Amino acid sequence: MSDAVTNRERALVAAGEELAALLHHPSADVLMALLDNPALDETKLCLLLDRKDLPGEILEEVGRRKHLLKNYRVKRALAFHPRAPRLISLRLLRDLYLMDLVQITLSPGVLAELKRNAEEQLLARLPQLPLGQKITLARRGPARVAGALLADGHAKVIPVALDNPNVTESQILRVLSREKLPVALIPAISQHRKWAVIYTVRLALVRHPLSPLATILAYLPEITVSDLRELAAPGIVSESLRKYLQAEVQRRMRAGGRGKRQSAASEDPSASKSE
Repeated sequence: MSDAVTNRERALVAAGEELAALLHHPSADVLMALLDNPALDETKLCLLLDRKDLPGEILEEVGRRKHLLKNYRVKRALAFHPRAPRLISLRLLRDLYLMDLVQITLSPGVLAELKRNAEEQLLARLPQLPLGQKITLARRGPARVAGALLADGHAKVIPVALDNPNVTESQILRVLSREKLPVALIPAISQHRKWAVIYTVRLALVRHPLSPLATILAYLPEITVSDLRELAAPGIVSESLRKYLQAEVQRRMRAGGRGKRQSAASEDPSASKSE
């Protein structure tokens, strides 16, 4: 009898230390036999799934056996395995707990498609979540989820989401591109220590119809003339705000003209005397 047959037969009935040793066996046939061993409980199966070099056919077989997936630890270990078949991982996402989904979205080695689907699962669950879990997601969740929570607009969630280290400038701009936003969000962004000093965010705040006039007027001196002209084009902002923008452009042009004349006069003293 060959060693391969002997090892496979041992794997079917092994227990204790022998079973623990076989969890690290290199042969896929031996590992497949282990799955039929009645002594392979959830703890040992999770130890097997901890192996990063586990053959794909073993992972596929675990995903095929529904009785094994009744245990959450097994389901989670399989979903997180870097070599798990794509379709199995996608199927398991809907059964993962909230923070496990968050971990999937933020793990660097996870497939982009898997991350995207985990985000979709989180977004789909948002309406049913209690406030405490929303705050936790706002603090630790991926940028897309934090952006959705900002747009949702709960007063206790907004400041937490704005401080989320995963939130990017592009996500803030994406939120500000929505015409309808919670009343508390615009002031929260305009007063935030990080986001309120970013030029593109200020520009988006000036453009947004819900921004208070005082906030807009405070930002105008820092907006470039070219951006002011673009904002003052018909249909971009309200007619009343257009007048402020046009006035600011005219003020800049006059200030620029005076500056040029003063500079020319300082370079040519005779010109100033002749005047």
